[in-house]
Amino acid sequence: MAMAVGPASDDDVISTINTTPLVDVMLVLLIIFLITIPVVTTSIPVTLPKERVEVRETKPENIIISVDTSGGIFWYDQKMPNTDALVAKLKTVSKMTPQPEVQIRGDLSSRYEGVGKILLACQRAGITKVAFITEPPPLGG
Repeated sequence: MAMAVGPASDDDVISTINTTPLVDVMLVLLIIFLITIPVVTTSIPVTLPKERVEVRETKPENIIISVDTSGGIFWYDQKMPNTDALVAKLKTVSKMTPQPEVQIRGDLSSRYEGVGKILLACQRAGITKVAFITEPPPLGG
């Protein structure tokens, strides 16, 4: 509140705005919003998904390409001499209808370069379905 000191007449107009009530109202609204927002966002009952590993079926038409620790690329159990031979084999497979899925098995300690070569070969051959085969983590871990 403003306080006038000295002679004052009824005709003088106070030209200042008292902002104290405005600040009080804004603080009260802020506190109300801070209290109600967490209640609103967590009050909806939702069943969250559980983590589980789904077993993937291996179909006979799927192609499994493996990368060992030294970066060698294997078509099932047959070692590929280079990536051009891999691209040539993948081009014959890409013309099949329906196109089979290429599943990549990369050794944990292998470099990414081997997996990158397989992905590039799949791209050059026109393969549209590529998947990575991993092992599930141990239970409770």
